[in-house]
Amino acid sequence: MKTIKTIKRIIPVLLILYFISCNQNILDFEPEDRIAESAVWSDANLINAYHTDLYNAIPHGFYIHMYSKYTDEAYNSAPCCCAELFALNTYSPGNIASMGGVTTDDNWCTNFFYYWDRGYNYIRKVNVFLEKMEEIDVVLEDKKQLVAEAKFLRAFIYFELIKRFGGVPIVSQAYGLGDIESVTFKRNTFDECVAFIEQDLTETMPDLPDQYPSTDANYGRATADACQALLSRTLLYAASPLFNPSNDQQKWQKAADAAEALLDKGYDLYPDYQELFELSQGDAQDEVIFSRGFTTSNGHQAPMHNFNRRYEAYGGWWGSNGPSQNLVDDYDMTNGEPPFLSDGTVNPASGYDPQNPFQDRDPRFDATIVHDETVFRGDTYEMWISEDGSQWGYDSYKNTGDNPRTNYVLKKFMPTEGPFNWQTQFTIQWPHFRLAEIYLNYAEAKFELGDEATAREYISLVRARVGMPALPETVTGEDLRTRIYNERRIEMAFENQRMFDVRRWKIAIDVENRPIRTLDIYLDLSTGVKRYEEVVLLDKSGTYEEKMNLFPISSDEIQRNPELTQTPGW
Repeated sequence: MKTIKTIKRIIPVLLILYFISCNQNILDFEPEDRIAESAVWSDANLINAYHTDLYNAIPHGFYIHMYSKYTDEAYNSAPCCCAELFALNTYSPGNIASMGGVTTDDNWCTNFFYYWDRGYNYIRKVNVFLEKMEEIDVVLEDKKQLVAEAKFLRAFIYFELIKRFGGVPIVSQAYGLGDIESVTFKRNTFDECVAFIEQDLTETMPDLPDQYPSTDANYGRATADACQALLSRTLLYAASPLFNPSNDQQKWQKAADAAEALLDKGYDLYPDYQELFELSQGDAQDEVIFSRGFTTSNGHQAPMHNFNRRYEAYGGWWGSNGPSQNLVDDYDMTNGEPPFLSDGTVNPASGYDPQNPFQDRDPRFDATIVHDETVFRGDTYEMWISEDGSQWGYDSYKNTGDNPRTNYVLKKFMPTEGPFNWQTQFTIQWPHFRLAEIYLNYAEAKFELGDEATAREYISLVRARVGMPALPETVTGEDLRTRIYNERRIEMAFENQRMFDVRRWKIAIDVENRPIRTLDIYLDLSTGVKRYEEVVLLDKSGTYEEKMNLFPISSDEIQRNPELTQTPGW
């Protein structure tokens, strides 16, 4: 049986797919080789190869630039290569297409952050596939399943588009060269797009298995539960303040129902939070509902892109993915209390000691971030600088620009054992959906519906995995909302969620205008005593505007499509 986790690139197949693919925007149709196209749709193996390629439509998080550096999770010190556009929010319709708007996987700007070109390129591929499935005479034993998977992928693509741009054109058929003069594309509303996604998913679920065990060769293919997880996330966004300004409670109820449908499907939180993000497809676990898998012949190098220079890695390239103090400060103490109050002063109930800032923190802190005195893979990390500035630790930014200036290094997704070098193709999976997110989705929706007890219950389930105390009943109202938002920030750190969460919650105008901070660590060489001094690394004040809650469409696309309206404010 075909397995998506391999997603192997077969040269003869790619030569054919080259001719049948559209590599530009939705109106730029390149000539197609009709003989090659005929060959694909008359051969079961080539049809399966075409279908397998459709899974490449969904962006994962292991490109050179992780989305964390585009928000307050990390200090974005990238000097070039598109990532710098988000350091001070200087992106615009004129330059946004450089943020991964290309369709290849091998250049510096690619992470498909600007997803318009990639999304519509693959929507066309999916639509071609769906239309051909109605026409061909080739016998495919799993034809209904292949069609269902394609619809799931189209729904996923549309979600990736609407969370970036709001309402977008719904294109449900494949257009050819002869249509270029007669077809115009206009934005559909956001709600119309959500309805289209919901329709694709509900039509798809009956033709898919509920789930595959993580050890099954088919794990990584679309399932009914993956459809439900995508529906949960989509409806949560649809209910959120950015897209639901009237706070329509029916939208929150739909979001709650979508998450609740997955609560009794046999999934369970993996017992070890850090180890969860070292697993590959094929490893036994019951938490990840749908993921992108990799193999030693088709792997990734995220550890080398994002770890510090100790293993010849690049810290996010130029140390540009170093976790920020902004994130570190939001990890609770082990007694369940936040270390800081809302005004930035130390919470006296927390036990936080400014001279021992890493002590007694939520275990997810040490599972996610390497800091001064961390022991990882047998090495003790040293980010200090001597008081006189004459010496510094091996992992200090003073030693090399590939050691992050924040004095923190990403640990999440880093292997604790085995090879750690550029010669290795890493196989750690990218989790698209996992049970912890479903718990968080459910808690948020139930809170907005007024059921605070259930919200606390499911937040506490997420915290219990790492031994953190449950939220007490005294945490209510806006305080509970703050804890719900923060729990998602901590649990889902570096999983490409934070940037879109702060936008859908409409708190980005505050969050994205805050300075990015760190702690510098000074060591008295004579006494061995360290002191910690807060430093502002990037002053972002006044750079973020409300219009940035949604991305602009590139100027070139607007010029090519006169019926297409620009994102409001842009």
